[in-house]
Amino acid sequence: MLHVKEVAITFNEGTPDEKKALQRINLTLEEGDFVTVIGSNGAGKSTLMNVISGNLMPDIGEVVIGNNDVTLLPEYKRSAYIGRVFQDPMAGTAPSMTIEENLAMAYSRIRKRKLRRGVTKKRREDFKEHLKTLNLGLEDRLNAKVGLLSGGERQALSLLMATFTNPNILLLDEHTAALDPSRAQLITTLTKEVVEEHGLTTLMVTHNMQQALDLGNRLIMMDKGQIILDINNEKKQNLTIEDLLREFQRIRGAQFESDRAVLG
Repeated sequence: MLHVKEVAITFNEGTPDEKKALQRINLTLEEGDFVTVIGSNGAGKSTLMNVISGNLMPDIGEVVIGNNDVTLLPEYKRSAYIGRVFQDPMAGTAPSMTIEENLAMAYSRIRKRKLRRGVTKKRREDFKEHLKTLNLGLEDRLNAKVGLLSGGERQALSLLMATFTNPNILLLDEHTAALDPSRAQLITTLTKEVVEEHGLTTLMVTHNMQQALDLGNRLIMMDKGQIILDINNEKKQNLTIEDLLREFQRIRGAQFESDRAVLG
C-alpha cells in the first residue's frame, strides 16, 4: 500500500548547518498495517511524515501509494490518498468554520467539486452518525465554530475528518502529545477503534513508548535519519519500554564503535 524507496533529504546542504534528515529510507506498509514510529528529537520522524504527505520533496527516492507514484505530487493532490492528524489541535481544521462546514470540506477531498449546495440533508445526517461515534455530543453542535471546541474535541474531530473518507494512508503525527492525559487517552482509544473498524493503513509517530507498544502491529525506531529497528507484532507484544531503551543503547553503541573504526 505504501512504499518509500531510497528516500533521502538533506537540509542546508553545503553549509555549516547541513543535516542529513533522511538517509536512503526504505519502508513498506502492507494494506491494513498499523505501524508506530519512535525516536529521539531530530531522528527524522516528522520529516518522513512530511515527505510521505508531500509537504517536503525528497532529494532522491520515490513515494508510491498503491500503484500510484506520488513522489512529485504536491500535498494538495495527495490529499485524495492521505488523511493526516497533526500534533497541534489547532491544525488540520478551519477554526472560523462550523463543525458541519469542516466535515463538508473533508468530504470534498474525494469528490469532484460541483456548483451545488455543499451540505445536503442526507449528508448532514451522515455527519451526525459519524460524530456520534466520538461520544462527545458533537452531533448536536453542527453549527458550532470549531475554534470554540476544546483541544480534545478538536483533535477528535480532526481524527474523524482524516478517516471517515477511508484514505489509502492515515498519518498520525504525535496527535496526542499536546493533550492532557485524560484527553490523550480518549484520542488513543478512538484511534485504535477507528483504525480497526476501517482497516486503515496507518503510520503513527509518537514519543510515548508505551503507546507505541500498545497500538498497531509493528514498531519502527528511527535515529539520525535512519530506521535502526523494525519490530513485528509477535516480538512487539513481549517487549517493555526498558527493552526498547536497551536495544536503542545497544545499536547506538555499535554505530559509535563502527564510526570510530572507520575514522581510525
